[in-house]
Amino acid sequence: MGSRRKDLNPSEIEGWEYFDTLVPLLARLKDIGTRRDTAGNRLLFYDQYISLLLLYFFNPTITSLRGLQQATTLEVVQRRLGIRATSLGSFSEAARVFNADALREILQELAHKATPVINRPDARELLNLTAVDGSIFRAFPRMAWALWKDASHRGVKLHLHFDVFCSVPTDAVITPAACSEPGEMRLMLKPGRLYVHDRGYLDHELYCEILDAGSSFIGRIKDNGQYTVAETLSLSAEARAAGVVSDELVKRLGTSHHKNYLKKHRLRLVKVQRTNEKGELETWWLLTDKLELDPELVALGYRYRWTIELFFRWLKCVLGCKQLLTTSANGVALQIYTALIASLLIVLWTGRKPTKRTWEMLQFYFQGWASLDEVEAHLEKQKPITLKNPETTNPSDHA
Repeated sequence: MGSRRKDLNPSEIEGWEYFDTLVPLLARLKDIGTRRDTAGNRLLFYDQYISLLLLYFFNPTITSLRGLQQATTLEVVQRRLGIRATSLGSFSEAARVFNADALREILQELAHKATPVINRPDARELLNLTAVDGSIFRAFPRMAWALWKDASHRGVKLHLHFDVFCSVPTDAVITPAACSEPGEMRLMLKPGRLYVHDRGYLDHELYCEILDAGSSFIGRIKDNGQYTVAETLSLSAEARAAGVVSDELVKRLGTSHHKNYLKKHRLRLVKVQRTNEKGELETWWLLTDKLELDPELVALGYRYRWTIELFFRWLKCVLGCKQLLTTSANGVALQIYTALIASLLIVLWTGRKPTKRTWEMLQFYFQGWASLDEVEAHLEKQKPITLKNPETTNPSDHA
């Protein structure tokens, strides 16, 4: 016989000071929920639903949708969130009817408030460096909308834009797993960014759209492509020490049989040799429009792409977003957007990148085991983050 499920104790729901700061943020969601309540009989409103999802992420004693539903029966939760005891049916209905696009807007708004938390002198040279990538969340077989490999494999893809030096997500879109990453990126382009991405985004037309949008890029391309050299640039000792083996201005990508989307833009190709995790020597071909950047900074900018992989690991394995609470497309988007907002709030509250140790301290606080003074004392001991070599960073160090 399995162990009996432990009931929640009101004393395990703490940390309300942080939730109080969210009231202005969630006010617009309350208005949306009120407009939808034409019959006047809704029990769970948009702002309340998102507050409960945030409680789920911040309090480790709540590990399932049923646990979250049980939390609504506690007097302290009802008083602080202004809700009544809520059924699982109301949770299911809320996941379907509250449009997740409103949360995407809040995520973008909060990201604008973030300031750099990683201190490096090259941050000025790589201004607004934004890593772009996608990550798949495994879905339930009954989620027919979440197409992936075949009928028995379902998945949801998070398309993320991540500010490297502020260490926060700046924009996100959630789609079925079987979709085009370059296609989603072109719909999310913003001006003034320096996008860094891997070979999955190899698309000459996309590169042109990035530049036309008023942004720049550092993108890895296939190391067997055809191109025409306009000029070969000399390499400094610093560039060679960083593994750079060539720096060339490119007149044309591809052969004469390919459409030249980038003919009106000047580009350069920086080749970097490195030893991969298997001990094999490989060469990165890095294409960029940043002609003024030293080639070693182009290589460094691409190495920073690893920070988005670290963030995906944090989101799934530490924050606990890997477990989906609903099967509807809109409900999954609500959950993932809320998780991204939770991660962003940690950076805004603490002024630090969300490490596992800081996350554990916040969980102690939300369980009532640590005082606010103890949380602040922990943060005072944390040194500002300085990544000396993002290529060799161990994910477990910053997860």
